[in-house]
Amino acid sequence: MINTVVRGLEVIATGFRTLYEYIALYVSLAIFGVGGVLFTFLGAVLYPLLPRRFGSRLGRFLITCIFWPYLVFIESTGLFKCDISALDALSNDESIVIVPNHPGLIDVVLVGSRLTNIVCIMKKDIQDNILFGGGARLAGYIRNDSTRNMVRAAVAELKQGTQLLIFPEATRTAVQPVNEFTGAFALIARRAGVPVQTVFIEYSSAFLGKGWPLWKKPQFPLTFRVTLGKRFEVGGDRKSFVDDLENYFRERLAVKNND
Repeated sequence: MINTVVRGLEVIATGFRTLYEYIALYVSLAIFGVGGVLFTFLGAVLYPLLPRRFGSRLGRFLITCIFWPYLVFIESTGLFKCDISALDALSNDESIVIVPNHPGLIDVVLVGSRLTNIVCIMKKDIQDNILFGGGARLAGYIRNDSTRNMVRAAVAELKQGTQLLIFPEATRTAVQPVNEFTGAFALIARRAGVPVQTVFIEYSSAFLGKGWPLWKKPQFPLTFRVTLGKRFEVGGDRKSFVDDLENYFRERLAVKNND
């Protein structure tokens, strides 16, 4: 009889826990969406009113002011843990190209929550998105619809002391451990004369990765972890450099996945 009651209580507790996880997950996603809409509205209002450089710096600072409290909130639910303090070592750096792997949708949030002077290269459809468009334009994020213009704009930002965030996979990882790298980041770093800082992002789940539906609940607690890799100077043949860096990511991520 006692065992039956205990099992019943365990089933009830599990049910409440599952319900809480769904509520906390979708509330956190809703808050992110509402915050994105409000910021893009603010960005759309401020963009034509502010001087370009001041507006960009303000926009980047405001993005950090949104991303950091958001991560604090999701951690407060007890379902998420964000181990991203390694990024603080880059907070005083100027003019570097930051190249992380790209396992999920929240990668920019993780990096942007710690670094206040980064400019991102974004897909044009994201910049046109109602959740991000106005804020991205205010922050001076760079569209990738024209390679020539993208490279020119990125080099100009780096020469003014900005940090550039670019995902060498171009899109979220579809083939583990990383997609084939594109070479734009190396071209930009070489032309700007700045180093490439590698960054490794790890999720404890495939949550928000390529093909993961928003309605699917991951296994909680979910951990996001960011670590720094080596810093490289772009030298020699650019294609060989890109291939070597891709292999470096493959080797490092393979080791991490086996830990």
